[in-house]
Amino acid sequence: MYILGQLLASLAYLFNMIFNIIYFLLVVRIILSWFGVNPYNEIVQILFRITDPILAPFRKLPLQIGFIDFSPIIAFMLLWFLRNFIVGVLSHYAMVLMG
Repeated sequence: MYILGQLLASLAYLFNMIFNIIYFLLVVRIILSWFGVNPYNEIVQILFRITDPILAPFRKLPLQIGFIDFSPIIAFMLLWFLRNFIVGVLSHYAMVLMG
C-alpha cells in the first residue's frame, strides 16, 4: 500500500505543477492582452491555443464591462477550486495509504 500512496502523492504533485503552469500561462496571456502583440507570432499562437479552451466557456458569459474582461478571474477561481479539490483528495488518500 505504501507504493500506491507514493504514486498518489506523486500524482498530487504533478497535478499541482500542471495547475501552476496553467496559472502562469493565463497571467502571461492577460498581460499580453494589454499590449498590441502580433497575433501571428508563433509563441503567441501557442499560448492562445493552450489558454483558449480554458477561457472560451467563460467568454460566453456576460462578464465584460467596457474594455475589461472578467472571464479570466472566473477561470482562475474555478481552476483554484479544481486544484484544491484534486490535489487535496490525492494527498489525503496518499497519506492514508502511507500510514
